[in-house]
Amino acid sequence: MPRLSDSMEEGTIIKWLKASGDEVQRGDELVEIETDKANMVYEADASGTLEIVAEEGATLPIGETIARLGDGSAPAKQAEAPKAAAAATADEAPAEGAATATAAAEKPAAAKPAAAPAGDGNGRVKASPVARRLAQEKGVDLAAIAGSGPGGRIVKADVEEAAQNGAAQAVEKPALAAVPEPAAQPAEQKPAKEIPGPVVSGDAGSGKGEATSVELTRVQQVIARRMAESKATIPDYTVTTEVDMEAAVGLREQMKAAATESRRAPSFNDMVVKAAALALREFPKANGGYKDGKWELYSRVNVGIAVATDDALIVPTIFDADRKALGEISRDARALAQRVRAGKITPPELSGATFTVSNLGMFGTTEFTAIITSGQAGILSVGALRDVPVVRDGAVVPGKRMTITIAADHRILNGAEAAQFVARIRELLETPYSLAF
Repeated sequence: MPRLSDSMEEGTIIKWLKASGDEVQRGDELVEIETDKANMVYEADASGTLEIVAEEGATLPIGETIARLGDGSAPAKQAEAPKAAAAATADEAPAEGAATATAAAEKPAAAKPAAAPAGDGNGRVKASPVARRLAQEKGVDLAAIAGSGPGGRIVKADVEEAAQNGAAQAVEKPALAAVPEPAAQPAEQKPAKEIPGPVVSGDAGSGKGEATSVELTRVQQVIARRMAESKATIPDYTVTTEVDMEAAVGLREQMKAAATESRRAPSFNDMVVKAAALALREFPKANGGYKDGKWELYSRVNVGIAVATDDALIVPTIFDADRKALGEISRDARALAQRVRAGKITPPELSGATFTVSNLGMFGTTEFTAIITSGQAGILSVGALRDVPVVRDGAVVPGKRMTITIAADHRILNGAEAAQFVARIRELLETPYSLAF
């Protein structure tokens, strides 16, 4: 199991794109893997005959064997996938980066374990994400299946077998608690009927009503852990300023008038990213991070942009944003957002950010404070562009205003520096022609 992101600890095999016995060429797409951030395709880094070790639906830690490649005449040999390998950077060639395929760990294939009850001791069904989705589609009750995966985990093959054998057809709703076994009944009573649908629990006397337990996805689990770590370990503070966007609105209107189908006008968020990138170049500490009692100052200005998906917030990276024209940043941002939502984002695009911009203005949010990503000095929160009354030359007139807020790590960026940094972003946005180059 390769490391496909800097925060990945384990991965789930979604689908093998080759079969055991297939001849594989270096660079061939081999397997689709679900990580803590996205579903990613893993490519072969060598040629040979494929021997699949880990089946679809299996969840394995980094470095565990998932396949072997051999010459077809001798026992297949394995390549090592370093367990401590860092995520690939944008400069690494595809064959050398974390997204390329290599089998892992010198360890023989384990025999398929005997079927075991698929419970974890807490009343929840242990099943892979693929198995859960397939059970929902086929109407199979996961609680009625004995899993054959590691630790009794239900995998895709178990669900398919159960569906073929006519297993109980009570649909299990995704990621909800499993239906407990009914208690034994006296002989004269009828057995309790199976309860269809999601299981609810809770103390009726608490006043909260019935509670439904929802299991988090791997992405949600990692995000929850990272955010808790950030808030617990980073001494953060915020600095907020209001930006006069009158000139920026005027410039964008001109760009929209000159736009074509292939050259779309940049968004206001693209302007913020460009302004932040230029300011980061002028304030090196803002383009750094605190780590192990030292400051790390990064040579490249790489801005992460928060992209919302159905169940998580993913942050792909615009590399060298300070050197890119506004139109190029706009094209990169759109392409990254499309790949995130399509589940096709690559490991290099999910790592390497030196600063992050988060924009909730499209939801009408006027001001908010985002949580800092560990290893970065701060994160910029962008509010909605608003029509407000302003005083100009002693008269109240219509104006365009937008609030920006930086949450900063005081261990590397003090209050005065953060204030100067956001003031420079404001200045660049208020003179937006400086962003057009």
